[in-house]
Amino acid sequence: MTFTTNETVEPQTASFYTDLEFSDKSVVITPMLDSTFGKEIRIAFKESQVMKEHKTKFPITVMILRGSIEFTVGEKMFMLNAGDVIALEGNVLHELKATHESVVRLSLHKSDSLERVKGVLKL
Repeated sequence: MTFTTNETVEPQTASFYTDLEFSDKSVVITPMLDSTFGKEIRIAFKESQVMKEHKTKFPITVMILRGSIEFTVGEKMFMLNAGDVIALEGNVLHELKATHESVVRLSLHKSDSLERVKGVLKL
């Protein structure tokens, strides 16, 4: 059986390294892609910046593109370096701290929101 569609959907593209900005005040959160099935977010950390303990009701995947992050889940700390990836189910408390200037890719469930991610900075 062959499925066809009359609708052509153009692929979305983005570069996590283009127009990269860091701030002395807080991490910089930038939406990169918003598709029918998920969202890709760039988070730029200066050394020692933290996203305090938080959670989302949806599963997430976090990949370190540059630098290194102390990624704490409960009482366990994972030292994640460029190229490392970690996946969490929903409702799992976690915290991120940059040990070097870092760029992180956050993959969100479609139902999750950029506003929720930015709200973590206010904790």
